[in-house]
Amino acid sequence: MRHRLFALFIAIAALLAGCATPAPTDTPRIAIISAFQPELTLLLSKLEQPNRQTINGVEFTTGMLQGKPVVMFLSGISMTNAAMNTQLALDRFKVSHVVFSGIAGGVNPALKVGDVVVAERWGQYLEVLAARETAPGKFTAPPWMDDVKIANFGMWHPRPVGVNSARGAEKKFWFEADAKLLDIARRASSVTLARCGADGSGGQRCLSHEPRVLVGGNGVSGQAFVDNAALREYTFKTFQANVLDMETAATAHVAYSNGVPFIAFRSLSDLAGGGDGENEINTFFKIAAENSARVLLAFLAAW
Repeated sequence: MRHRLFALFIAIAALLAGCATPAPTDTPRIAIISAFQPELTLLLSKLEQPNRQTINGVEFTTGMLQGKPVVMFLSGISMTNAAMNTQLALDRFKVSHVVFSGIAGGVNPALKVGDVVVAERWGQYLEVLAARETAPGKFTAPPWMDDVKIANFGMWHPRPVGVNSARGAEKKFWFEADAKLLDIARRASSVTLARCGADGSGGQRCLSHEPRVLVGGNGVSGQAFVDNAALREYTFKTFQANVLDMETAATAHVAYSNGVPFIAFRSLSDLAGGGDGENEINTFFKIAAENSARVLLAFLAAW
């Protein structure tokens, strides 16, 4: 009798454990990543069949978004967090594609707050040599350093990064978005974007223009939050960048190393020091985050 009760207990325990079992990790899923919570809020509200699990302190939510199986999570702010948690997702889930959605600082003077950029490639522009000052205002790379070929910003000389993958070891500056995903993004670029929304203080704020979607061009990422007009001007002139942020190129690097197709949607929350007055991010980040999410949803629907 005691053996039967024990067997029954084990069966019930197994059944209960099955109810709490996370979503299967062998289902191919699109990884949808944002850096911080407001960027992911609208997307999570559209998710069907959500199933949450926490791994290494990161909450992963699986489910269906626009009819596509996805796993959604926050990378955290910074290049290191983005790289670490993108790799964590690739190790724990069967990720078919990597998609980033969020806000960014605008670099291209032709773009405005609220616009959404889907860049063709991303570079790590603050991976640099801090060069020796060999004369007043002149900073020179060591003669043996043969990869210092990009125009400098003072003592900072950007360099490519080392990459290991199934292709072998190489140095790269640019990490390309997947061409097929970019084609889908172009088909989805006519989506209507938000012009008004809540600001950081709980009030309502509207843009003075109609925001638009730009598919193409360059984006850059680095370890600094940029609110500096001179660095903004240098970044546009040197890299022809449309936007800059603190995560996307790191995620693109990890996706490339793992052979996973990648694309990113970034909406301008501020002008990285190019606007009048103080930085605009606290005023417009909610509108920007919503616009990035709207384009991503249209992209998934068009896929």
